[in-house]
Amino acid sequence: MSITLNHTIVYARNRDASAGFLAEILGLPEPKPFGPFLAVQLENGVTLDFYSDDHQTRPEHYAFLVSETEFDCILARIQSRGLPYWADPFHRRQGEINTNDGGRGTYFEDPSGHNLEIITQPYGSGA
Repeated sequence: MSITLNHTIVYARNRDASAGFLAEILGLPEPKPFGPFLAVQLENGVTLDFYSDDHQTRPEHYAFLVSETEFDCILARIQSRGLPYWADPFHRRQGEINTNDGGRGTYFEDPSGHNLEIITQPYGSGA
């Protein structure tokens, strides 16, 4: 049996704002309603199911493995919106990307304060 992640719930101050932001920044299809959730479908079949709840919202970290071309497109969307981004998870190197494991990566925040990351190489995979 192959075990894969199917979905996870992402608590957000505003599910519509956070789900829409993620889909737009990553270049994914529009989020779809599913009960009280708004689901963002990733290409591997996993969904991030956004749920509005101020009481449960605390910053989480979500990392996305993307191609080099996707990285360029996503970074361009981040920059065109004038969003801050950082080379490190502690947000000390603003306006930079990292080259960990021979790839590229950067961090940015969604409207609920979640620390989002895009990387082109999995951690521990190279250089």
